[in-house]
Amino acid sequence: MEPGGRPGEEAIRVRGWFPAHRYLILRRVSQLAILGLFLAGPWLGIWIVKGNIASSLTLGVLPLSDPLVLLQVFASGHVPGTAALLGGLIVLVFYLVVGGRVYCSWVCPVNIVTDSAEWLRRRLNLKGSAHLSDKSRYWLLGAILLVAMVTGSVAWELVNPVSMVYRGLVFGMGMAWGVVVAVFLLDLFVGRRAWCGHLCPVGAFYGLLGEAAVVRVSAIRREHCDDCMDCFAVCPEHQVIRPALKGADKGVGPVIMSGHCTNCGRCIDVCGRDVFAFTTRFSNSSRQPVSGVNHKSEVSS
Repeated sequence: MEPGGRPGEEAIRVRGWFPAHRYLILRRVSQLAILGLFLAGPWLGIWIVKGNIASSLTLGVLPLSDPLVLLQVFASGHVPGTAALLGGLIVLVFYLVVGGRVYCSWVCPVNIVTDSAEWLRRRLNLKGSAHLSDKSRYWLLGAILLVAMVTGSVAWELVNPVSMVYRGLVFGMGMAWGVVVAVFLLDLFVGRRAWCGHLCPVGAFYGLLGEAAVVRVSAIRREHCDDCMDCFAVCPEHQVIRPALKGADKGVGPVIMSGHCTNCGRCIDVCGRDVFAFTTRFSNSSRQPVSGVNHKSEVSS
């Protein structure tokens, strides 16, 4: 990315605006469509999906349950019903295939808020950022399970921003607006991707699932990288890129193996040299750089 430039400018010149934003657009369609399915019943009386993001029944046949919610139910000393357990198993298998944090980038409506804050942060050229450890989210994940054990209830869902947004859209936003604004301001002024990248316990849980996921982003043509930094600028978890992109000399394969990768596809969108593509974890053989291609020193995160 050239000084003063914006991520993806080369990709737009080479491929056009839509191909340079295709996964971003598909993600927004996915997030809004899922939101719309849940709201179609209470708003329009069209009950394709009954329930909420934590537990639902689609077309009266397909149960779906959030595995993290079920984990909290178990921690609280209760046993979920058979339909809830089946729904949790279906969702668990799905995310073990496509990547746990696909939930964060393709399903979660709060992602629209945090992406908007990041977009504005770049436009305002805000550089300052508080130091937040990405381990904090695991402490919070442990905390919500401990609270469930102590209280005997799924207390986290009362303050979970995702659950609050869904409830708010049905029953009136109320306090949910305060949570949405707080997350937006946190990401805008306190730290880059502060909520999703450092604090959200839901993302921490799905990141653990993502460690075993089959579908992966790969720097399949990493020898073509010119160190423009566009992928680092747009990636919500930019630390996951470096090993796959710069690890050829160390025998590291081109597939991004970290469970923190959200499979959002933005690195694919903005790369004007088509370095990245969706592949699987089974295509991670190391490829050496093509001779004659200029390679700069390892990019720091």
